[in-house]
Amino acid sequence: MSASKAKTPQTMKPATAAKKLGILLSAAPAEFQDGVVSRDELNALQADPPSWLTDLRREGPHPRQLVAAKLRISISGLARAGITGPLTTAEIETLKAEHPEWLEREQAIQTEVRKEELRLKQQRTKT
Repeated sequence: MSASKAKTPQTMKPATAAKKLGILLSAAPAEFQDGVVSRDELNALQADPPSWLTDLRREGPHPRQLVAAKLRISISGLARAGITGPLTTAEIETLKAEHPEWLEREQAIQTEVRKEELRLKQQRTKT
């Protein structure tokens, strides 16, 4: 039996698609949250984002991993600072402008972590 089967499109849960798009699922439109996303739909969203996606990426609210990246700290650093939820771009910019002591400390920690990771990577490539 060598009958060719129609290829079913690969789909993903909305949470997975939101993560790949770098957005907070709860801030996405209901039709995005409630459906499934095919690989082709995800590619189309990435190639030609609709206005809701562009606005969300620009203004937020942003998921914690993106907040941490924008502040140049770790997700653990956010938690140590008591930030457990998403932040908007405006809130992130306010934190950057105020540059509280905890942010400076967490950025220094993250810089040291990256230096150590680079040192270890270079050490592995030499041996």
